[in-house]
Amino acid sequence: MIPLEEARDFVLGKVQVLGFEQVGLLSARGQVTAEAITSSENVPPFDNTAVDGYAVLAADTQGATENSPVVLTVLESIAAGNSPKEILQSGECSKIMTGAPIPIGADAVVMVEWTNQGANSHLVNITRGVSVGDHIRESGEDLVPNDLVIPEQTLLNSAHLGLLASLGIYEIKAIKKPTVAVFSTGDELIEGTQNLEPGQIRDSNRFSLISLLEKDGFQTQDLGLIADDESAIEQTILEASKTCDAIVTTGGVSMGDYDFVKIVLNRIGDMRWMQIAIKPAKPFAFGIVEGTPVFGLPGNPVSSMVSYELLAKPALKKMMGCPKLLPTYFWGETVGSFKRREDGKTHFVRVIASADETSLKVQPAKRQGSHQLTGMAEANALAILPDGEGLEPGSSLQFFFLD
Repeated sequence: MIPLEEARDFVLGKVQVLGFEQVGLLSARGQVTAEAITSSENVPPFDNTAVDGYAVLAADTQGATENSPVVLTVLESIAAGNSPKEILQSGECSKIMTGAPIPIGADAVVMVEWTNQGANSHLVNITRGVSVGDHIRESGEDLVPNDLVIPEQTLLNSAHLGLLASLGIYEIKAIKKPTVAVFSTGDELIEGTQNLEPGQIRDSNRFSLISLLEKDGFQTQDLGLIADDESAIEQTILEASKTCDAIVTTGGVSMGDYDFVKIVLNRIGDMRWMQIAIKPAKPFAFGIVEGTPVFGLPGNPVSSMVSYELLAKPALKKMMGCPKLLPTYFWGETVGSFKRREDGKTHFVRVIASADETSLKVQPAKRQGSHQLTGMAEANALAILPDGEGLEPGSSLQFFFLD
């Protein structure tokens, strides 16, 4: 057996960052920038008010109180999207709505809550003084021309897209997302609602893996169930290598397996078949076919998902240029016992992680078998249980969230 870190380093050393593409803004979330993006204009583009109120000369408001308000003449009302028409002089103000431009002459805004109606509609009572600059968003206070907006190798989120739109940038250069082909093989597998015959099981791995891939931002190509036929499997893999950036298979990676996928991959690819010192997901295969990375995940449903999280996902994230490849790890306090026996492996336990007022808590899912998807479905995290006899309640345990 080899350590997980050795297997992961081997895989990461074999995959390369994909090429670039121009992508529209609404399609760019979850992609990584291929170059730094700079501003070509001021944000905000003009001085504007942060509140509804009255644009004033701050000096005019000094000493204003509820009992002794300052009375100003209202020149106009400025709505967002409109330009001021009047220039303010001492003793004058303009009613102004959030986001509207500050009129010439004004140097502060009094919130509407600090005002009341004067003797007529052209007068307003100011009941609190303001200082120069109060409630004004200055042009360029967020960005000015040539400011760095988004660095290279940034994974774009929704706020990034809004920021780019505010600058009039609607297309960017991004690293391509991998398109990943997924297929299942095995004469025992079926898909559908028909009754199971003796020895048959329904294919679940393909559905779990496609869902995981798409959740993590990768594009998928579902190749379905492929018959246990050497020529059909070879044709499927070779065609997928021409149209996809990576291929994921499950099953046929254990020591001694006599599986058509294994036979074909050994013949047409440069494969490494590994036994990793972890549980579940001990068997794993990785190699290159016609320049395309192939991930051979174990066949047990939970093992295939854990193998994806620990090995395939970091490699695919590298291919799409992500700066952070591994999950964020936390420490939690164990609720209940985490029993195991010494076997030379690190166990990845399916757990429910939660927070109380003082700390993070982790408790094991009820079923931990590598074939038991009920335990995986119950869990929201994987905990790293070192080799040994396990942990007692109240111990510290490292984990990472699955979503």
